[in-house]
Amino acid sequence: MTAQPEPKPLYAARLNAFRIGLQGRPGLAEMLARAASVEGIDAADLNYPDHFADHAPAEAAALLAREGLALNGLAMRYGADPALRLGAFTNPDRKVREAAIDLTRRGLDALAEMGGRLMTLWMGQDGVDYSFQGDYGRMWDDTIEALQRLAAHDPALDLAIEYKPNEPRAYSLMPDIGTTLLAVKEAGAPNLGVTLDFAHVLYADELPAHAARLVARHSRLLGVHLNDGYGKRDDGLMVASVHPVQTLELFVELRRIGYSGAIYFDTFPDHGGADPCAEAAANVAMAERMRRIAARLEGDARLAAAIAAQDAPASLRIVAEALYGPEP
Repeated sequence: MTAQPEPKPLYAARLNAFRIGLQGRPGLAEMLARAASVEGIDAADLNYPDHFADHAPAEAAALLAREGLALNGLAMRYGADPALRLGAFTNPDRKVREAAIDLTRRGLDALAEMGGRLMTLWMGQDGVDYSFQGDYGRMWDDTIEALQRLAAHDPALDLAIEYKPNEPRAYSLMPDIGTTLLAVKEAGAPNLGVTLDFAHVLYADELPAHAARLVARHSRLLGVHLNDGYGKRDDGLMVASVHPVQTLELFVELRRIGYSGAIYFDTFPDHGGADPCAEAAANVAMAERMRRIAARLEGDARLAAAIAAQDAPASLRIVAEALYGPEP
């Protein structure tokens, strides 16, 4: 029997991209309306506190409901505060660290008020730019303490660490999958897990499917940010536009580990001037195509045998046939 695709996941897209082409200073309502106009986009992630500047949590929830969008979760953004440029949870000033924790607590409270469950922590400010700049032991201890306190704030909410090798700091405290899983283990909170961003994984010099399997083995995969890039920076290109084989392998692995969460398209049409609605629609189409192919490949006995034997030429022929059709 041919394997069937899992039910379509919730698809969300980077809301700030939908500002492109709008006049003035479009707000949350305008961005949500444009996102909802794209067939297949049925969820949204909001940034805290950015997207709540003009809306209380209840008002933001009402805007989502008006557009027929589900709330996938919130993502913390610390960059707007100049005091946090030396770090949020790793800042040398205890008062600043406490302020970052308090800001995150308010974000968690907003998430709970909206009926959501997932908070994504991208700690881009937490790291160093130079040798002899940071006390690595203290920075690590402060981060683990912050994660433990935040996880305990509302145990019903999940917190996902989204790692990234660098940017804005030259070297991030959480740069790769191994370091991130070590932090999750040390923090020891059952509601703590990982979000994988495809482009981040690539330029951490990792394979997305391998990273997903490691998360499933040692923690929980709470989020998937899908995009693409050339492995040198956070390019945020369209899904499978550069690495179709690695994207397909990730989808097969997501089936194997039973991932049932949303897929968030973290792409940047603003870099090249693409129409954000057309770009989001292309992302949906590519993700759906990859899901259908992954469903067939997961149960392909030939591929299973090739993988068991580590027979790369055989695997390549099977995957190429699935992607591009039979050889002429």
